[in-house]
Amino acid sequence: MPIKDLPPDARPREKLLARGADSLSDSELLAIVLRTGIKGKGVLQLADELLAPCAPAAVSPTGTPLLARERLPGFGGIAGLLHAQSADLQRIKGLGPAKRAELLAVLELARRAMAEPLQARAVFDSPRTVEQYLQLHLATRAYETFAVLFLDCQNRLIVMEELFRGTLTQTCVYPREVVVQALRHEASGVVLAHNHPSGSVQPSQADIQLTETLRAALALVDVRVLDHFIIARGGALSMAQEGLI
Repeated sequence: MPIKDLPPDARPREKLLARGADSLSDSELLAIVLRTGIKGKGVLQLADELLAPCAPAAVSPTGTPLLARERLPGFGGIAGLLHAQSADLQRIKGLGPAKRAELLAVLELARRAMAEPLQARAVFDSPRTVEQYLQLHLATRAYETFAVLFLDCQNRLIVMEELFRGTLTQTCVYPREVVVQALRHEASGVVLAHNHPSGSVQPSQADIQLTETLRAALALVDVRVLDHFIIARGGALSMAQEGLI
């Protein structure tokens, strides 16, 4: 149903102003950002479709991630949409340059807002924020991604870098590259993170061995490994809290 046909108090913008943003659904909030629909599709329907679940198979029969243009329109919720790139949005028929630019700007603001608390104070003053930040960046990936949060001497975030990408089951991580980047950023400590597209957050023996290898390599340049997070949709595990570091 077009927004103009809704009762005034049910229209997303009016509802937000009258009742507050937390009274709106994800689709209604997104509809406010999009402002208008496209030919043959109202803005609420467009928002619903953008937030719809991804295609059940995000990989090809051979196990490789599908290209964006090969997938169904849905991004699998707000978290999935936050990972969208310009090319991903470009595949949505009728979503023109202006709408794509506005949406990408809002998504980038959300990512930066999540990073600010970690840059302002020690990351472990707010461990839940660290977990949410990593969830935001890694949870919806269809392939394994290994990332490193580089920290200053007060354990504040300098930058997060995604250093390696792999298949659904493994990723090749080169300790030398992690050491090089730690020195480049003049980091005093790091938090390691990678995702499990399978949905399980339990560390494998390979995860544990990799953590020990990286700890030993980084110790040679006086950089501490403070934690290693395993991220999946709806969950996260801290290897430090599990006593594995």
